[in-house]
Amino acid sequence: MTYNMKAIGIIESPYREKFAIPRQPGLVKSAHGTIVMAEEFSSPDFFRGLDSFSHLWLQFVFHETINQGWQALVRPPRLGGNAKLGVFATRSTFRPNALGLSVVELVDIHYKNGQARIDIGGLDLLHGTPIVDIKPYLPYADGIIDARGGYAHVAPGNSIAIEFNSDTQQVLNQYAAEYPNLKTLITEVLKQDPRPAYQKKNASHRIYGMQLFDFNINWQVQAEEQAEVHQVISITRLST
Repeated sequence: MTYNMKAIGIIESPYREKFAIPRQPGLVKSAHGTIVMAEEFSSPDFFRGLDSFSHLWLQFVFHETINQGWQALVRPPRLGGNAKLGVFATRSTFRPNALGLSVVELVDIHYKNGQARIDIGGLDLLHGTPIVDIKPYLPYADGIIDARGGYAHVAPGNSIAIEFNSDTQQVLNQYAAEYPNLKTLITEVLKQDPRPAYQKKNASHRIYGMQLFDFNINWQVQAEEQAEVHQVISITRLST
């Protein structure tokens, strides 16, 4: 059977590319974004009572990988990218139906130009991600204390120390009014060590790049548990 769905909203997110998005929601607390609801789903009636919940389940579409198809076996990054598991035993994007599920913090519900906007925290979603459903998180039912987590029973470590050189600190100070949490966001993202698993095992002087909001951030792992941010460059400034 085939079922048709429509997006009820679109995510505005600091993550502008797949690289550096945390593996799971809630790992980067300072990652805040907004669900911009479609006009037909913006009536206050849709959200009556929603503000009594602290967290939401979001169902969304892996819109950037949907055209790449699906795979029965995938290589979870948590296992170093070496072992294969069935796709239904993972949260891989390469699924028969390209649907994802995330739990996020509900921060606020407000309106702009007739459209409902839901501010959320702790997200792990790419900018422009289509949202197909929203449900309240129920602690008594969804927070199962004695559940088993298989190969991902505990959160990944985040013990990497992050340093900013004087040039990057100057740029962060310059944009502090517009992006007050940018340094915290960069730090929390890099503490997750977004490098591919196979590159973490080998010493390298490689400089990595990632985009958060409208900034290109270049960084390098200096030692096993230390990374330095070399550059924070405004994309808007480069284009003018």
